[in-house]
Amino acid sequence: MAVPSFLRASIHHEIKTIEMHTTGEPTRIIYAGFPPLTGTLLEQRAAAKAHHDNVRKSVIHEPRGHHEMYGAALRPHTEHVDAGAAHMGALFLTHEGYSTMCGHATLALGRLLVDCCASIGDADPSADEETIFPKRGELQFFSTDASSAGNNIGAKGQVEVRLHVPCGIVRVTVPAVRTNTHGGFRADSDSSRLIHYLSVPSFAAGTSITVPIPPSLRWPALPQDQSSITADVAYGGAFYLFVTAAALGFPKSLEKPDMAALNEATRNVKAAFNAHEELPRRYLHHPDAADLQFLYSVFVTEPGRGVAAPVADGADTGVCFFADQQVDRSPTGSGVQARVALAVAKGERKMGQRWTYHSLLSGAAEGGKGGFVGMPVEEVGVGEKVGVTVEVSGWANYMGVATWVVEKGDEVGEGFDFEALGARSSKLDG
Repeated sequence: MAVPSFLRASIHHEIKTIEMHTTGEPTRIIYAGFPPLTGTLLEQRAAAKAHHDNVRKSVIHEPRGHHEMYGAALRPHTEHVDAGAAHMGALFLTHEGYSTMCGHATLALGRLLVDCCASIGDADPSADEETIFPKRGELQFFSTDASSAGNNIGAKGQVEVRLHVPCGIVRVTVPAVRTNTHGGFRADSDSSRLIHYLSVPSFAAGTSITVPIPPSLRWPALPQDQSSITADVAYGGAFYLFVTAAALGFPKSLEKPDMAALNEATRNVKAAFNAHEELPRRYLHHPDAADLQFLYSVFVTEPGRGVAAPVADGADTGVCFFADQQVDRSPTGSGVQARVALAVAKGERKMGQRWTYHSLLSGAAEGGKGGFVGMPVEEVGVGEKVGVTVEVSGWANYMGVATWVVEKGDEVGEGFDFEALGARSSKLDG
């Protein structure tokens, strides 16, 4: 999308994005305008955080974004992409900073990258697909249509995209239809065919953990005689703390939760866990990288709530408070990985058994439309622990395209956090 010529002289920075959502959770995908970064993907993540955080803030924070905005930046050169092990790299952008894994964004990125291949072989491609996805010619279409030859236009099949994200390589399988005989294909719009990805190894870090709650971090719903809560910790590309609403002092279900009260409770639980002298060291350990060893989210769950997908044996509902208390509208793909690993560790799920995981939004939709399906595929070793690889399935949709500009001298336009400003003012007033 070209910027009108009369604006050119005023522009300090220009960023191009494709806007998508997964069950209502946005993914603002940056394909041009992110600063050049070198080194491994984790080194690029560190450099972006240390030297280019203004770019993240300009598209995720207000006035272009909001507290619940989520983003991803395509990284066409990483150690695994350059070695041929992956097709594309990606950094995940939250309101707080840079996540290590994101399932809903992975589903969106898979569809986007497959759709970049639709113009292969066309005489006049309508967009700069080569710029967006240099390795798009390496993707292969595999026909699954028994009634049609794989090379026929309109044949149904699937395409695998290997996506390098900060926690490792994720394999995304996107349902597709062939668009021409030269290798072009695009994601299938048939909503009965889900996008799948195979997770990095996920594992239960600890079950039935006691988290002490100091007096300064109590919340109104916590019973007066209760000085701790019981929770589980599991890893699904990031570390999650799982706790039921009842354990937090909310006996009512998640059908119509008090979001402000849950926000306060989960914020305080996260603070209590992180402040404890022993819990983070014991339960946030990952054998591969220190960059992965932080508590990303507190996830409030209600087992048994929600409509199960036809392929699943049951359903759960949950609400994920992640990063700086962002609330995920989707069922949280990396959270599903962790929940499946936790269920396997507890003996509640068998290999190959599918389960539907709902967010508050998908659980409220007619027929439970939009829930993710999680399935443990195989056991894997993760250091000294036994983990699982998990298949996560869901949908992703387009919303638009945008060219964002930051005008020279516009400090406010570089991004601001209005809620944080209010929090600071309250502390000063107090």
